[in-house]
Amino acid sequence: QVQLVESGGGLVQAGGSLNLSCAASERAFGNYPMAWFRQAPGKEREFVAAIDWSGTRTVYADSVKGRFSISRDNAETSVYLRMSSLKPEDTAVYYCAARYAGVVATTRGEYDYWGQGTQVTVSP
Repeated sequence: QVQLVESGGGLVQAGGSLNLSCAASERAFGNYPMAWFRQAPGKEREFVAAIDWSGTRTVYADSVKGRFSISRDNAETSVYLRMSSLKPEDTAVYYCAARYAGVVATTRGEYDYWGQGTQVTVSP
């Protein structure tokens, strides 16, 4: 059972930047596609970005393309989300997710393990 712990959330002004981290509890993490999702109040959890096990393939939601960057360090069993040019509509709880097998995916149901989430608030 993989445990995921997010960190790095906080309050930032619009146009600012924030870097999120997700630490996994086991070395098998290196075999898993990973992703970030987010959930704003009253809304469904939505896909943000995903990365394959090797870090060579990434996928982004249209709403964050060009502003967010996902990366991973398998030696550190961590995945990161670098967010820049933040907008108030990026305000949400951000969740790290791991998929036990397969390729990168963009839907919530395809991920097997989830962190507890970290709050990101972007003020106007």
